[in-house]
Amino acid sequence: MKLLHVMAVFAAMFLMGMFVSSDAQLQMNFYAKSCPKAEKIISDHIEKHIHNGPSLAAPLIRMHFHDCFVRGCDGSVLINSTSGNAEKDAQPNLTLRGFGFVERIKTILEAECPKTVSCADIIALTARDAVVATGGPWWSVPTGRRDGRISNSNEATNNIPAPTSNFTTLQRRFANQGLNLKDLVLLSGAHTIGVSHCSSMNTRLYNFSTTVKQDPALDSEYAANLKANKCKSLNDNTTIIEMDPGSRKSFDLSYYRLVLKRRGLFQSDSALTTNSATLKMINDLVNGSEEKFYKAFAKSMEKMGRVKVKTGSAGVIRTVCSVAGS
Repeated sequence: MKLLHVMAVFAAMFLMGMFVSSDAQLQMNFYAKSCPKAEKIISDHIEKHIHNGPSLAAPLIRMHFHDCFVRGCDGSVLINSTSGNAEKDAQPNLTLRGFGFVERIKTILEAECPKTVSCADIIALTARDAVVATGGPWWSVPTGRRDGRISNSNEATNNIPAPTSNFTTLQRRFANQGLNLKDLVLLSGAHTIGVSHCSSMNTRLYNFSTTVKQDPALDSEYAANLKANKCKSLNDNTTIIEMDPGSRKSFDLSYYRLVLKRRGLFQSDSALTTNSATLKMINDLVNGSEEKFYKAFAKSMEKMGRVKVKTGSAGVIRTVCSVAGS
């Protein structure tokens, strides 16, 4: 029995060592020797092009989010499928943008350092640099992620929180990635920039339930405005709407103020107020400073960027981000 106990302790220590060493391979300036210009190439490309399309910051951070929630942050969201069953073919990803932007950066990096910089790291760095370039917060992005080669639409549908999610679903899907309620509230704050489509919230206006057509949790004046000027029918799948009206280009606390006023665009935004813990977090953020929000948001982004990463000998370095076998 004593021998078995010793063996069990040794096995546990070995597994813990494996976990720590794997995580340790994700580090700041991972490419310092193998591709020293990598991070500058990415930031320079963003600085050069983001001001022609500042709205791209929101899709790029969303891409990072959606990538990490399926098989970890492994660049699998970028993979194309000839049979229409890759992650990007799943409903949550049909409105994702920025694939070509990331691929162009990958092409430049391949010319500089062939088979060295992963698509997963490009997504992570691009999301951060695009937000910073448009005046948002900076966060640390340790690198060393490697790419996956599996991309499945069903996995995306079953893991990415939908805009129609209730609190229970949000909590479960975040917990599945090792993210807690604080991370849920802070990462939802990314809705302070960017736009969506009426298809993401139309049911709140026209077909909420069998007994109520309009979501009672949505401010009635805001709902009337959306019906009159934006989402004029249940079948409108194309009209663009701001997630943070009047402040969609500024990374600020306005989103949380709107959520408290029952003017969060999505059902998932409204769901944050249905739990006492997350509601308190939102109130604390609103009553605090923007600097405090930035620091907290940065920590949650750093945490998300480490979700189930492939490092060391795990995964590959794809040479073309959209091609699984490259």
